[in-house]
Amino acid sequence: MAIKTFTTGEVLTAADTNEYLANSGLVFVKSQTVGTGVSSVAVTGAFSSTYDNYKIIYSGGVGSGTTSIRMTLGSANTQYYMMLTFVAWSSAAYTFLGVDNGAQWTTVGSMDANQTAVNLDVLNPFASKYTMFSGTYTRSDLGGPVFGVQKSTTSFTAFTFTPDSGTLTGGTITVFGYRKG
Repeated sequence: MAIKTFTTGEVLTAADTNEYLANSGLVFVKSQTVGTGVSSVAVTGAFSSTYDNYKIIYSGGVGSGTTSIRMTLGSANTQYYMMLTFVAWSSAAYTFLGVDNGAQWTTVGSMDANQTAVNLDVLNPFASKYTMFSGTYTRSDLGGPVFGVQKSTTSFTAFTFTPDSGTLTGGTITVFGYRKG
């Protein structure tokens, strides 16, 4: 789609609205503010048939300690597979972490006393297909790519973030849908 620049006083037609405004690629679905000292955050109504793929961002909060944020889809507690390859800034040594048929994805994001950091693309969560994700895992001391699959054909509408230990406080979890082409 070409970029169009509108000028003051120009008539904005229905065709212009449909072409340049309604067909944007990333569409806001919902946001949820995280409470104080919570041990998990369930985000309901996140996925539907409107979009196939989603972007999830959680920022602006803090954790009670330095640890990972886990993710479950709906009430599924099996068939999670994932891989995180990360490097510690101080050593430049690579480390690999994996989950093989686990109860959740264990390292989709991080938290510490200064931040929460989750940045994921989630593919097919509502479809009756495997749900896949990819993202970045970033902490103040290390970081790297993370990706995984949930190998059931369950249609999910919700997800839950849970700290590996401790609690979360504040910030906003925002869900966007990738508009279908």
